[in-house]
Amino acid sequence: TSKWIDDVRTERGNDVIIMLVGNKTDLQDKRQVTTEEGEKKAKELNVMFIETSAKSGYNVKQLFRRVAAALPGMETNERAGKEDIDLKDGPSEQTSQEGKCFC
Repeated sequence: TSKWIDDVRTERGNDVIIMLVGNKTDLQDKRQVTTEEGEKKAKELNVMFIETSAKSGYNVKQLFRRVAAALPGMETNERAGKEDIDLKDGPSEQTSQEGKCFC
């Protein structure tokens, strides 16, 4: 596991988003790795961790949301989306003259 993570980071830098995913959580009786072990390994590798079940849909959307939220610039976009914008309802600076449109 750590070799390919090192390879990716060598190629793309340390800011690359890597998520360790524990899948098939719907098969509890066949579990080979505990949640705690997964979290510990993710911490050691400095990557994100989540458990999912593609079969039941558990945490699948959350997985993609967390990756998307970690993308560069998302913090800025979230703040920009919350800023107030002052829209003034007044005459436009460019007006049509003799039927010409300046749109």
